[in-house]
Amino acid sequence: MTDFLLELRCEEIPARMQLKASDDLARLFTEELAKAGLKPASIDSFVTPRRLALIARDLPLETAAVSEEFKGPRTSAPAQALEGFLRKTGLTQDQLEDRDGVWFAVVNKPGRATTDVLAEAVPAVIRAFPWPKSMRWGAASATTESLRWVRPLQGIIALLGGEIVPLSIEGIEAGRETVGHRFHSTGAIRIDGADDYADKLRAAYVIVSHQERQAIIEAKAGEAAAAKGYSVIEDKGLVAENAGLTEWPVPLLGDFDPEFLEVPPEVIQLTLRINQKYFVLRDATGRLAPAFICTANIEAKDGGVAIVAGNRKVLAARLSDARFFWQQDRKTPLAEQAKKLGRITFHEKLGTVADKVERLAKLAEWLASEGIVPNCDPALARQAAELCKADLVTEMVGEFPELQGVMGGYYARAEGLPDAVADAIRDHYKPVGQGDDVPTAPVTVAVSLADKLDTIACFFWIDQRPSGSKDPFALRRAAIGTISQLLTVGVRGSLAKMVDHALKIQIATEFAHGLRDKVLEVAEFVIPRFEVGEARKEVLKPLMAGLPKESAEDAVEKLTRTPQIIEAVLDFFADRLKVQQKEAGVRHDLIDAVFALGGEDDLVRLLARVKALQSFVATDDGTNLLAGYKRAANILKKEGVEQAEAISLSYEPEKAEADLIAALDAAEPRAAQAVAAEEFEGAMAALATLRAPIDAFFETVTVNDADPAKRTTRLALLARVRDAVHNVADFSKITG
Repeated sequence: MTDFLLELRCEEIPARMQLKASDDLARLFTEELAKAGLKPASIDSFVTPRRLALIARDLPLETAAVSEEFKGPRTSAPAQALEGFLRKTGLTQDQLEDRDGVWFAVVNKPGRATTDVLAEAVPAVIRAFPWPKSMRWGAASATTESLRWVRPLQGIIALLGGEIVPLSIEGIEAGRETVGHRFHSTGAIRIDGADDYADKLRAAYVIVSHQERQAIIEAKAGEAAAAKGYSVIEDKGLVAENAGLTEWPVPLLGDFDPEFLEVPPEVIQLTLRINQKYFVLRDATGRLAPAFICTANIEAKDGGVAIVAGNRKVLAARLSDARFFWQQDRKTPLAEQAKKLGRITFHEKLGTVADKVERLAKLAEWLASEGIVPNCDPALARQAAELCKADLVTEMVGEFPELQGVMGGYYARAEGLPDAVADAIRDHYKPVGQGDDVPTAPVTVAVSLADKLDTIACFFWIDQRPSGSKDPFALRRAAIGTISQLLTVGVRGSLAKMVDHALKIQIATEFAHGLRDKVLEVAEFVIPRFEVGEARKEVLKPLMAGLPKESAEDAVEKLTRTPQIIEAVLDFFADRLKVQQKEAGVRHDLIDAVFALGGEDDLVRLLARVKALQSFVATDDGTNLLAGYKRAANILKKEGVEQAEAISLSYEPEKAEADLIAALDAAEPRAAQAVAAEEFEGAMAALATLRAPIDAFFETVTVNDADPAKRTTRLALLARVRDAVHNVADFSKITG
């Protein structure tokens, strides 16, 4: 057994690509070896800005002989099928075996020298490498068949034990020489084998392990900050990026003029992190410190004084720009900035950002005035919504798009707007993803919900729905954010009603400004989901009579579409709710069971019902009741009984039959009262009393009795059981 060392040296690999490239190299190499029956004991992979490398441990010097068996066509198959099989296996017909009328081929592959396998595998890996972006170079780049690599490939080390594996690609011959640090090392470095690779490069100021460079950066940055009484704001992504920019990382502490701290801290952090790749520091009080840590790639003779001075100068220019933007933006009130939103297209079918702002201002005000978002001042909700996108046209957000919303909050506070308005502008995009803070302030909740509901409703309106892995307008994220908002804050109300109102506002904005309020006003009389198609048109026509004829007809046609859009949106939310609740351990079939009832679209109440149902079905009573329900449902389905008929006994019922009727008489009102009071555990407890009577009924009573009166009555009794259960959940949707 021996080790194999592979190094692929090139010009600088972008930091963001390095870790995945290291994983890809190990994966592709393993797959290529597996084709020849080779499996290393382990693979260690390395990456620096100038090289990808791996060490495959404990490879044999030769592969073992292998025998593979292939099943072919039947002996009676057409000649073409047999010819194809022979071509595939490389055998002749007399080498095949006839086993019960089926041809089988046994292919014996002799062992091969591992060196030969590696000489084929390495070029295959290089040519198949999945770089996100790659390039061709030199004279060979004149043809599209030439090698592509992330940056020009300059050298290859391929050593099995201490011997060079003879291979080449595009004129680059494998050898045993590499280079060290660009500034601290000169000349070629001879590598004798896998065991001395890391040590010889370390002596040449190259740390080949990305993880080790990360650890050095974290430790030394922390030490440098602590020496000045500061602490580093944790940023794992920036640590990895700096490790990808250096082969010999040397963290250095610098400072900047404290006067720049008048700029919002988020701006300073982004300037340091995004523009300069610097670490941000806090002082002992937890505030942003007027200092930074940069990561050099050399051991400077002056201890890094000149490097820090140069970085300080560049940072001062960046922060000066940021301060200028901060000062200039505050000269224009947000209301004036908002007037420029008409220049920005939101979507070609949905108008400008100004149109979106108009929609969400009306929706936020409605959510507040209807009491859906409790304790929310409708006037403040409208004001915040009208200004929430205004910072999109500011200089600061133009420079740092990540700060949209955040800067609007600062500007609102700076011009003396109410704190509730400033907070809503700042936080209305939240929650953006899993783990993000969910705002709870009433005005913020109203604007945040309005923004997300408008986006979802409008894109469904123009039939731009997510499909498969495609979600260009992030509607899934908007739905998850909406669900998190509703559940965290406990916002009560019909989701269908909210979506319906958002659609009506969108429809109204498709008319001229003079008609928008009128269209929205008359549209409010439409029942959201219960009138569809032609019937809905007849409801709408007299309501729209006050509009000009063409506008009235247009409004009727558009409002007739809304029930189908609402149903599609509710199905979409049901799917997202299942995804969102999966981590909490809530079963998706139980969510389906409650959604299937219809009309249950208050997500807070729905989830409370689902959780009570999940607890119930985990009990013996729940398991047995589910089994009894399914037996009853199957009988009813087979007999074609869809609705329960009134039970009128024309005969003396059997004891189990009478007991079940009595149990239903007691359980049905108890369950209904509990559901109405949102005491879902009580509803489940009422259903649990049906378990024993149902079991006894099936044990002793013949449903399909020869007496038609008994058969009809007993089927009606089973239908009553089904309907009693359906008042709580549709048990047919429950698996198991």
